[in-house]
Amino acid sequence: MTARETAFKTLGEFRRGKMRAEISYGVTSDESNMQASETALAAQIIKGVIQNLALCDYIASYFSSIELRKLQPHVLDILRISTYQILFLNKIPYSAAVNEGVKLAKKYTNPRATGFINALLRKIADSAVSGSLPEVLGDCEHQRLSIKYSHPEWLVQEYCKLLGPDNAEALLRENNSSNTPVTAQINTLLKDTFAVASMLADDGVETKVHEWLENCVELSSPGRLVRLEAFKKGYIYIQDAASRMAIMAAAPKPGDIVIDACAAPGGKSFAAAILMKNKGRIVACDISAEKLKHIKDGSMRLGISIIEAIEKDAAEQDSGFWEIADVVLADVPCSGFGVIRKKPDIRYKSQQSISGLADIQKKILFNLSSYVKPGGTLLYSTCTIFKQENEDVVEAFLRERNEFSAEGFYLPCVGNITDGMVTLWPHTHGTDGFFICKLRRRRKS
Repeated sequence: MTARETAFKTLGEFRRGKMRAEISYGVTSDESNMQASETALAAQIIKGVIQNLALCDYIASYFSSIELRKLQPHVLDILRISTYQILFLNKIPYSAAVNEGVKLAKKYTNPRATGFINALLRKIADSAVSGSLPEVLGDCEHQRLSIKYSHPEWLVQEYCKLLGPDNAEALLRENNSSNTPVTAQINTLLKDTFAVASMLADDGVETKVHEWLENCVELSSPGRLVRLEAFKKGYIYIQDAASRMAIMAAAPKPGDIVIDACAAPGGKSFAAAILMKNKGRIVACDISAEKLKHIKDGSMRLGISIIEAIEKDAAEQDSGFWEIADVVLADVPCSGFGVIRKKPDIRYKSQQSISGLADIQKKILFNLSSYVKPGGTLLYSTCTIFKQENEDVVEAFLRERNEFSAEGFYLPCVGNITDGMVTLWPHTHGTDGFFICKLRRRRKS
């Protein structure tokens, strides 16, 4: 299959809600045996259409003689794929975007639909050539931003409440970035940063040492990571800077007992083990046995021997863990709205679908607090930016568990966090949207 046909099939699966886009893309591309350049183009189109769905529909609707909601879904998929290329992919000639869309139409629709698609795409392309594409308008600023950046209007309103209009637009723009690098942490148990960066460069990967986080590199278009020698030999693991900083805030020491209660995919356990110099004990828990296998495999690849992977629900009590841990990591299930720039489909979650998360987060936090030794650390974190999942959960916990208190800490690029909690922002810090709170249990008198 061609890149565009792969994108067409994948976006059809995504539209029907059968698969997350990146999973569907992986299945389809593996089966198609495409060349690397075609694979990269398919990935770019899939992500780009999901990032710009409302904008593509807005432009197509402006030129269409038929309301888009009356079109057959696969006709609309072809229009979105082609419109995205016209609007955003400067290296693809407008004529190629139109012609490839027509080819898809001929294969997957009828002659009447093909004629409609051809005529509509030519109107959009001609308007792009002449610089007369319609300006994005809306009944209000929230609606305009919602269309321009293809985020649900309720989410735009929440961003504006949190950040104000200008910073909200900066976040929306960052969420739609097309060139977010892959962040890799260096396994200093085995190799130093500059040796690994040199190895990655030799493998043809554009590599940049992170500006402010030590032992971290950013990879541009690395392709399949498993093919890289540095990955095979366990010199790197993939983890965003924000998640790594959560472990820096928790500050586990060599010889400590650490419980990583929601451990998958394992990055925080790996970061803790490296910080502990592979000395002590880390109990990595997850409710999914399949995900635990990835942690075990990752530990072996990285040469880490102190991680013990256990199938366990973080919300369920286990008396065997009571007051044994120097550090407990509670990176709880959340709405995930902090990682939209990497997983653009998350923006389409409904507001109702996340309404009960805070109750689950509180239950997990209260349960895990009983595993912390007196004098020990409880680290609460999420990859979202909403207060109801972050500060509100912590404050509710502290009102009932007065033997815990927030403790200040230091993070690079942020500085001293005196009140013990911080939100990291993609448009400000260049990280995932992430909340970190460090809590200390009072020692017994």
